[in-house]
Amino acid sequence: MGRLIASKPSVLRSPTHLAWMVTVFVSAGAAHAAVEEESIQRPYVVHAQPGQTLRQALRAATPITVDGERFHGYTRWNVRWTFRWWREASGRCAITEVTTRLRTEVQLPQLQGASPAQQATFDRYLHALSHHEQGHAQFGRDAAHAIDRGIAESPAAPDCATLEREANALGHRVLRDYMERERQYDQHTGHGATQGARLD
Repeated sequence: MGRLIASKPSVLRSPTHLAWMVTVFVSAGAAHAAVEEESIQRPYVVHAQPGQTLRQALRAATPITVDGERFHGYTRWNVRWTFRWWREASGRCAITEVTTRLRTEVQLPQLQGASPAQQATFDRYLHALSHHEQGHAQFGRDAAHAIDRGIAESPAAPDCATLEREANALGHRVLRDYMERERQYDQHTGHGATQGARLD
């Protein structure tokens, strides 16, 4: 389970799921790689009630609760990889094919029943919040491509067990690196506040 950090009560730093899977097959041929992407949008409805501020309406409607705190946006990315290898008569093993799968889910609010002024404020906020969350999704995309390239370009190993261990270790290093990059992204943007994802 990844971190969830908020810059202000109205801003969410999404949790990031970093999952991995390795399947090893025997295959011959030249190494090649591919990243398959799936992106899912999961909006939730916010009803503007008379006398409520947007912040109050969002807090009442959001289904996103972590450690007792409620948040307005959510992004989760999941990376899985598989690879094929070829074992030579000497026992040396080399990667011949890599397939990396990225699944991204983004959950953002949809406002209903608002006044024109509320809607205009909400639209600006949503645009900024969405932009910030897409920044987090991009880290998942970049991580998937880095893993895909890294494993495909891995040198041959003395044996297949070593090859598998080193390929998996590379994937984990990349995931840790991008988790740290996301942490710095949140620090530099104030978890989206400097990008306009805040409500007064």
